[in-house]
Order: sequence, then structure tokens, then C-alpha cells
Amino acid sequence: MTKSYMEYAILGGGALGLMAAYRLAQAGHSVMVFEQEKIAGGLAAGFRVGDDAEAWLEKFYHHLFRTDKTAIETIKELGLGDRLVWSHPRTVTLSGGEIHQLDSPFNLLLFPPLRLDERLRVFAVLAFLKLTTSAPLEGKTADAWLRRWMGKSAYQILFEPLFESKFGALREQIAMPWFWARVHDRTTYLGYLRGGFQLVYERLVERISEKGGKVLLGTRVEKVEQLEDERWRVQSSRGTWTVDRVISTLPTRLTCRLIPALPEDYRARYEWGQAYGAQCLILALDRQLTDSYWVNICDPGYPFTGLFEHTNFRPPGEYGGRHLVYLGNYRAMDDPLFKMSKEEILDEFLPHLRRIRPDFEPEWVKESWLFQAPFAQPIVTTDYREHIPPLRSPLKGLWTANMFQIYPHDRGQNYSFALANQLVHELEKE
Repeated sequence: MTKSYMEYAILGGGALGLMAAYRLAQAGHSVMVFEQEKIAGGLAAGFRVGDDAEAWLEKFYHHLFRTDKTAIETIKELGLGDRLVWSHPRTVTLSGGEIHQLDSPFNLLLFPPLRLDERLRVFAVLAFLKLTTSAPLEGKTADAWLRRWMGKSAYQILFEPLFESKFGALREQIAMPWFWARVHDRTTYLGYLRGGFQLVYERLVERISEKGGKVLLGTRVEKVEQLEDERWRVQSSRGTWTVDRVISTLPTRLTCRLIPALPEDYRARYEWGQAYGAQCLILALDRQLTDSYWVNICDPGYPFTGLFEHTNFRPPGEYGGRHLVYLGNYRAMDDPLFKMSKEEILDEFLPHLRRIRPDFEPEWVKESWLFQAPFAQPIVTTDYREHIPPLRSPLKGLWTANMFQIYPHDRGQNYSFALANQLVHELEKE
């Protein structure tokens, strides 16, 4: 690791920050993690489902793919490998008012809304994306590329509605490498940690503490400034500390706000881009709603982007018999949806469940929870790559690592762990 003992302040206690802290603590360094929320894990954090349930449930739906090698290795390293289970839950598409299973090449070749020649063309495009790298797709937008190579009709039925519901007015600007990663990285078998992924973050906190590190939950960082001796002062809601190095895993714009000393040319290039917020309304029903885990909604008029019935992935018995359904959205941060109360959102969303299951009654909902997170989905445009900040900042002893840097892959636990390992490897060279 680094040649001498160092004191680190790590801003953000999500997957990336905790993993970096763990690796540095393993190497004998002093680490202090500052996390504003009262629970560790960031966007992957969970909550307890009722007093009688032992399991955690993620605030925003999560699973692993077989390709998530770093996450799988991390789970095993932390002694949780026996809890990692794999299954092949149903993924379906709602198109033309009908639900069609669409989670394998075989299902695609039988997909009724498309003609046989259209199915074969879509199959060929997806196979190409599985086999190629993202390099040939740089500079191209997903909307234009897919429309050309899949064919206008197939694209409009299968993918345009998903881009429209997720990105709205920005859908035509999304870069093709982002879509490539969505296809290339995914597998039909999905992994889940029995008891919830929160167990990973609780275990990381334990390991960091065992090695002398500190994880300060419920602690807001207010200002970070470099001193004359090139050390760093971190001011927080729980006090002030002085350290040798700072690692910020916060969004770049927030890092720039907390550290006024970052130069203007850095800000001009890297304090850039847009990101949508995420919202999940979670319902606990007294019965099963559908027979599928993942429902892609390709019909217009729904106020949510997708429906994810978690207890068609894991058994309801793990959650006290509750049937758990996520209704998810990504929206611009100024969208009125983020200002609505949970009760208002329930009133708007629940009637649409009858379009999926006509006999649905609101009385089936026994509990509900609403979670929101800003800057959860970066808007990946064709010039995005030019604005990815380096791990090393222009200020000595300040390093940055966040979701913006995992391009072209989409946000996820696996790539956060991998970036943390890469960051610590770079720090080793210092």
C-alpha cells in the first residue's frame, strides 16, 4: 500500500466509500468515513420490513448479475457467500395491454408484437452488443443507432417507450455506450443476498471498526479546506478533524461546493452534466400481484417507469408473508413528483395497477414506503466521457471517486466496489 501511515477522511458511506475505507484500513491506515444518512450503504441501503421481519429490504430495487465479479468476490471475502443465492425470475414486457415474457433469446423469437423478420433483426442487434466492446459505439446516440439497426417499428415497440419513461425529453441525447452496457453486462440469472444487501454494508462497517477506523453515520460534512501544511481540515455537524488526505465519493458538483479551493478550470470541465433523481414507492400487499419479478412497461400513460415484484424473486416468507412491489421512477429533480406526499402518490399510482391486474383493490395494500434520492441516474450523453474527472484532483491529497466515473457501465454495487479497488491501487503508488 502507500509507503507511510496516512490519515484519511472519506466523504460518503455508500458502497464506494465503505469499500475504499475497508481496503485502506486493511493496509494499516487511519480512516474516518462521513455519511449524512443514519444508515450505511448509500443508494444500496435498506430498511427493516416490519417489526416481525428479520430481513432488510433495499430502498431501491437491487440484484446482481453473473458478470458482477467484484461484488461476488467482495461478498465472499466478507464471509457472506453462503447467503448469496441465484435464480431466474420472470422478466416480462407490457405491450399493447398484454404481458409477454421476454427474458431470453427464445422468448424474443416468439414475441408476438413483432413480425418474425423484426424479431430476428432485434436478436442480431442484441447479439452484436453482447459480443462487441463499446468502442465502435462512441459518439453515437442510442435512439438514432437502435432505430437504424433494429428498425423503426421494433424500436418503437420495445425500447423507445422505456427511453421515454426513463429519460423523458432527454431520451434522444442518451449515448449508445450506456445502452451497450445495459445489454452487455446483464445475465438472465440474478443474484440476491438472503437478508438483504444491507448485510454487506453492516459487515463493512464492522470490519472497518475492527481495524481501528470510524464510520460516522448521521454526520453532514459542511466544509473541507486545505491547510498551509497541505493537510486537510474537515468540518462536519459533529466536529472538526484534520487528516492527511481526503477522498470524496460524493457527486462532483457537491464536492465542488464543499471544497471552494478547487480551481475554476477544474470546475468548468468536471462540474458538468445532468442527473435525474430516483423515486421508489414500495407496497406491501396481502397477496401476489403478478407472477413476474420485472415488468417493463412499454404502454403509454403509466405514472411509473417499471414495476418490480420483489417477492417473485425472494419468497414472501422472508418478509413476514408480505408481498412486496416496487413502483419505480427516474425524473428531473424539479419534477412535481418529488414534491408530492406519499398519500398523493398512492392516489395517483394505485388506479394504474388495475390496468395490469383488473381485480386489484387498494385494500390489498397493507403498508407502504416512499424513498427518494437526488443525482441517482447520470444523464450519459455523447460528450459525457470528456467530462469524467480523474481520480486525483488538482489539489494535493484530494481524490475523487463517484458514479460518474464508472462509464460506460451503469450505476451499481459491482462497479462501485471495483472503482474503490482501483482508487486504492492508485493510492498505493503515492
